[in-house]
Amino acid sequence: MIFGGPHCTAPQPLPVTKHIDMDASLSTISGFDFPARLRALLVHAGLSALLAALAGLLVFALWYPTPFRDIAGGRELFFLVIGVDVIVGPLLTFCIFNRRKPRAELIRDLGVVALLQLGALGYGMHTVYQARPVVLALEGSRLKVVRAIDVADTVSKAPEPLRTLPLWRYQLVGTRAPAGEDTVKSVELAFAGLDFGVRPETWVPWKDMRDEVLTNAKPLSKLLERYPARAEEIKAQAARTGRPMEAIKFLPILGRESTWSALIDASTAELIGFVPVDGF
Repeated sequence: MIFGGPHCTAPQPLPVTKHIDMDASLSTISGFDFPARLRALLVHAGLSALLAALAGLLVFALWYPTPFRDIAGGRELFFLVIGVDVIVGPLLTFCIFNRRKPRAELIRDLGVVALLQLGALGYGMHTVYQARPVVLALEGSRLKVVRAIDVADTVSKAPEPLRTLPLWRYQLVGTRAPAGEDTVKSVELAFAGLDFGVRPETWVPWKDMRDEVLTNAKPLSKLLERYPARAEEIKAQAARTGRPMEAIKFLPILGRESTWSALIDASTAELIGFVPVDGF
């Protein structure tokens, strides 16, 4: 039997179903090349992290050495600045990166992002620098952390040897009421937030304060009695000074974020170490 007729047509082949590459589809929707943008973000993040590490070395080795990264708020301020900078920069790169742009335009856009990021980093580091601790001032029976920004405009009133703020580290000073200043005025200024430590006209070279330092400092044994649970930690810090326990005294340090204790040589009044316990 013969099937079909003059009007019959040959069967048509079934259409071939194309494989859909979801990654490729996503990357081409509206020109949004997600993998390329992600790679650009990761490269930018890596470079930003390297720059942040170099900035951290500068901050914590020179401007905020131990214990100031804790008691002066250096750690929190630095990570706030770096966190914003390291996150925002790569995100901007992710948003503007597009391989379809002309090469010159893409380089220009990335350059603008880099300049914005470096500008923000520079401003943030300047803020950290201004807030760096420059002086540990003896105020009676305690030491006070003084920041550069607290005395930048008044340091010229200090005695001649103390009129230059250190670019890194810190200097020790004593304090005394200026001649002719009565107790009432000193109290009024203190209530206004102007303790002797932030008034350069009251500063005195540390070497001239030896007797007062040793009179106000307390034996280290008092600190051990107050914190028996931390005795091993205190003894370990004392051992690093190379002096016997009975040759060490301490003074509390008043900072912006926390309080520590400074270890003082019981004979020379030299500052020889720090202990992360409240000495008040």
